[in-house]
Amino acid sequence: MKNTAPFIVRFIVLLMIVMIAGSLGTCKKQPSGRTELWVLNYYDTSTVHAAGEITLVWEAFERANPDIKIIREDAFNDPFHNKVDSYVREGRIPDVMYAWPSGRSTELHARGLLKNLGPLVQRDNLSSLYSATALDPSGQASGYLGILPQAITATNAFYINLAVLDACGLEPAKTYGELRAQVPILKARGYETVLMANADSWVMQSCLFSLVAGRFCGKGWEQRILSGGSAFTDPGFVAALDFIKTLYDDGVLSKTALSTGYAEVAEQFAAHRGAYLIDGDWRVAAFVTGKSTGQALIPVEAQRNILISVFPEIEGALLNRSNSVVLGTGWGISAAIPPGSVKEEAAWRLVKWLSGKEVQEWLLETGGIAIPTRTDIDVGSLRLEPMQVAVGNLGKEYDVSTAVIDGAFDEAVYTPINEGLQAIGMGTRTPRQAAQAIQSAFEAWRAQR
Repeated sequence: MKNTAPFIVRFIVLLMIVMIAGSLGTCKKQPSGRTELWVLNYYDTSTVHAAGEITLVWEAFERANPDIKIIREDAFNDPFHNKVDSYVREGRIPDVMYAWPSGRSTELHARGLLKNLGPLVQRDNLSSLYSATALDPSGQASGYLGILPQAITATNAFYINLAVLDACGLEPAKTYGELRAQVPILKARGYETVLMANADSWVMQSCLFSLVAGRFCGKGWEQRILSGGSAFTDPGFVAALDFIKTLYDDGVLSKTALSTGYAEVAEQFAAHRGAYLIDGDWRVAAFVTGKSTGQALIPVEAQRNILISVFPEIEGALLNRSNSVVLGTGWGISAAIPPGSVKEEAAWRLVKWLSGKEVQEWLLETGGIAIPTRTDIDVGSLRLEPMQVAVGNLGKEYDVSTAVIDGAFDEAVYTPINEGLQAIGMGTRTPRQAAQAIQSAFEAWRAQR
């Protein structure tokens, strides 16, 4: 034993050195063997599922794909779009990024900065797993499949607080006339009639005015303007702008909405500050129970007092029972990534995950989306709260779908539209003056094409 013990000790020490060296060697080689992806993520920290997203979406992907390293940037609302604009000006965009099929992402599509995902969808036989609408290239500003969408989006959702209405002896308004008649009754009890976050540069045109323009101008109104067959100064569009002025004049919308930020309004509605809320179908995410926190802005039992419909019928409008609907957001890949490369394969694997079944089911359960694009999801098997079920049935509340302004027009056009809407609310511009300014912006944009 005296003779063999030193040998055994030396052998164990040597073995440990080899194992440590091998481990160090592996650590040195691993980073060079991993594919790095620069990702720009649209991350709203105010939603109840925000904390869970990091673990259940991003960390889960990296655990399942150890050969891929994600370098993620998170931003939301205007800071996100400002980042995108900056990257476009620099001539570079992230490897994988969250994007719209048009609207706020039109520049990405128009410049061909997003890769055509059509061939990859076809290669992997994904067409049977997504709705035809989701894979229709005509729904994207590029004319090809620049993003793999996660949802179909209704940009107008009319949230109705039955508890507030009951306290005032009222029923949900079915027409604008009924809504206007409720203003003094609600005001006498200390309630706003309709809550809305009109301080931000997109909410009014997307969540209400797109619906209003469709109702006064008719289905396909945006195509008639784009083709030169009609103009923003035509009577129908001016009447739509005039209706926005009416909302403020009648007190249906308070002028305080013009200074209300998007992050504030959900808490105001949950705190019973108003009888109604105008937002998009996605806003359900702000109210339901967070997977990580177990808390809800509106508790499950109280959610049974919330109805979700569309804006009431407008007397004198060309059509009613309509809503503004657009193909939802999704994920795209930079066109600069070489076809057939390891990086393209890694990026495509990530996009398939982010727009795939598991993530869409998670988004449905957390209120992140209302209508999924995957066709293999059994909604009945998911754990959905009352408000999620209500928004899932929103499609039954309208018969006609019309365009969403920031999905149909370039930023050079929809930004002046929203500026005009805010000026009308503040009383610094008449509807006709706003229409003329919008038409001028449209003509300037068309002249530069």
